[in-house]
Amino acid sequence: MQQPRKTSTIGLSTYEAIRSDIIFGRLEPEKKLKLDKMKASYKASISTLRETLNRLASEGFVAAEEQRGFFVAPVSATDLQEISDLRVLLECTALRKSIENGDTDWEGSVAAAHHKLHRMEKQMLSGDESEKELWKRYDAEFHQSLIAACGSKELMAIHKTIYDKYLRYQMQILTYRGKTAVAEHKRLFEAAMDRDADKAVKLLRHHIETGLKHTLEESSALPD
Repeated sequence: MQQPRKTSTIGLSTYEAIRSDIIFGRLEPEKKLKLDKMKASYKASISTLRETLNRLASEGFVAAEEQRGFFVAPVSATDLQEISDLRVLLECTALRKSIENGDTDWEGSVAAAHHKLHRMEKQMLSGDESEKELWKRYDAEFHQSLIAACGSKELMAIHKTIYDKYLRYQMQILTYRGKTAVAEHKRLFEAAMDRDADKAVKLLRHHIETGLKHTLEESSALPD
């Protein structure tokens, strides 16, 4: 009775570890994923790894090629643009619903997430960029908290996949927009707390689109 649960736990932890390594750039785009080597690195069986990589392929983080095996999904400017467009569509819709539905607990979680992000942004502004991965995790947590009251688990799940794909590009081409991004987050937080959905959605769209423009300008080596 215990074995299926243990196997399931191992499968989930393997999935989360490989997914995280792809998103945060420890597994680089187009890298061949050799099951024998991964078996030792992730302490998982070949069957678990194969199942995990097929799942990640269905989500777009891994490419599965017949006769050639598994590779980390490639990156391109076109793909980044498409991901950004989808993020705008999903996140703006979810934000509006979340502002309409959110209660006091939601406000508290948004305030806590913004506080953590703002402290990390102040650290970055001081010149200390030693915790870039944690900074991006806090950034993601803030955006997730804003839409957490949207009332749709499916929308949240789809958005998370799209956001993580966007985050993968940010980790590949890690740039910091400094005071501009800090101010955008602060205005977005204040609009959400004021329950001004129209203003918050407008600010969010601008935040995503200007972030995309900045990333593309800094990524001349990114293939089309």
